[in-house]
Amino acid sequence: MTFSILARDPTTGAIGGAAATGSLCVGGWVLRGDLAAGMSASQGAAPSTFWGEDVLAKMREGFPAAEAVDLITDADRGREYRQLAALDLGGQSGAFTGASNEPELGSRTFVNGIVSGNMLANASVLDEMVEHFTSVESPFELRLLSTLRAAAQQGGDYRGLLSAAILVLHPERPPLTLRIDHHSSDPIGALEDLYQLATSRQ
Repeated sequence: MTFSILARDPTTGAIGGAAATGSLCVGGWVLRGDLAAGMSASQGAAPSTFWGEDVLAKMREGFPAAEAVDLITDADRGREYRQLAALDLGGQSGAFTGASNEPELGSRTFVNGIVSGNMLANASVLDEMVEHFTSVESPFELRLLSTLRAAAQQGGDYRGLLSAAILVLHPERPPLTLRIDHHSSDPIGALEDLYQLATSRQ
């Protein structure tokens, strides 16, 4: 039901994620982060908010992202209806997609990042997200936002979109956490507007 991106900015040490979906409140369900662990995105047909927190706890203990994902997903009998992506502080990623999620679905990794999705209009949505994020030259937060826009323009969630969110953690700045929980026409545009308001004032 969701497409998401998790990434690390090696220049600043920031970690972040962004997500959009055809359901409500994607920011509350999907994105989690911890500067002592990394980032996670827990989504799917029947997403688990526990997965997002639990995989961060494993990475905080020192497990690399891929191993942490395996530890969390293997223990859950409902895993076939869920999807999980994780990014550790070294920029390594891990992912799991249960077989009972609706196609198109999957994950793509790249240097210092990962994209995931299900209920996608087509498989090229994920490829477009990687291509866009890795080729655009703009500040980290803006690249995350514009990657959501690129995904939507490629087809995004086949049901359309209702909510969007961004979460960025920086070692020397306050966290940036912005959510559009419901917008019937353009939640990504509303999130872009909210970002401009949030970052252009004292």
